[in-house]
Amino acid sequence: MEERSAILESTPRVLATSETDNLSGNIRWDAPKSLFYISMFVIGVWSVPFTGLQDWLFFFALTGITILMGHSVGMHRLLIHRSFETPRWLEYVLVYLGVLVGMAGPFGMIRQHDMRDWHQRQHHCPPHPSHGAGFWQDAYWQLHCRYELDKPPLFQIEPEIRQSRFYLFLEKTWMLQQLPPAIILFLIGGLPMVGLCIGLRVVISLTGHWVVGHFAHKRGEQPWVIEGLAVQGYNLPYLSWITFGENWHGNHHAYPESAKLGFGDKQNDPGFVFIQVLERFGLTWGIRLPHDCDRRKGLKRVNLRPANTLCTIFARNQV
Repeated sequence: MEERSAILESTPRVLATSETDNLSGNIRWDAPKSLFYISMFVIGVWSVPFTGLQDWLFFFALTGITILMGHSVGMHRLLIHRSFETPRWLEYVLVYLGVLVGMAGPFGMIRQHDMRDWHQRQHHCPPHPSHGAGFWQDAYWQLHCRYELDKPPLFQIEPEIRQSRFYLFLEKTWMLQQLPPAIILFLIGGLPMVGLCIGLRVVISLTGHWVVGHFAHKRGEQPWVIEGLAVQGYNLPYLSWITFGENWHGNHHAYPESAKLGFGDKQNDPGFVFIQVLERFGLTWGIRLPHDCDRRKGLKRVNLRPANTLCTIFARNQV
């Protein structure tokens, strides 16, 4: 009875019913997702021998902008968790930059995130949403496949998002949204710049997102434990400047609605700094911090476990 009640636990967008079963499903190859990734990989790798300093400067600038402003702030903290408020025009800009990361459209991102979180809130979580497989198998699953439940919960996105014409447009065309920047980049630096700043940027962004997610559910610093759940979150120190704060995943599991992810001592959070800069210009407000969030059931503060370097974590996962 206890297991069944856990399975029925819902989140605001995920509604479990008496028929819902979170353990019975299949991992299937997702052709559009997989072929998109492979095509980006091919054009990205092809471009590298023909690139110069200017191409790489554009690559690093666009990668940083799309991941920081688009994915971490726009998609994750704003669209998915509503951890702060901003004018609608700025929300659209940030989410558009998030779409350029190449993971999914706005609806797809919400669904991927919330369904994964719903799975992880249960007493038992299948290997796909828990990153429970080995390193290479999980890479294939996350980058090329999808997990389909036989008896899924109901899923609904709030009307102000799902009825937005702009979001509907982005959802239908999210892969094609690489074309406008590709045209601009072609006019600036030709095909090599396009291959590097579109193809390789998308591959690095998607692969990096998976790598951080894989390890952040395995080992690292663990300042918080949520009792009764099979999946816990871990902080990955020393990665804040390349993940823009998304490495503090143990903190995020504890307070998912907080706009600030790095709220411990010496935990840099570039994404939150960007939100604070926008606040100074009156472009963000209602910023939620950990003390503004409801305490999760079963949440306990624990002594920090010794931090592991990413290399150590990687080595242990190969055993």
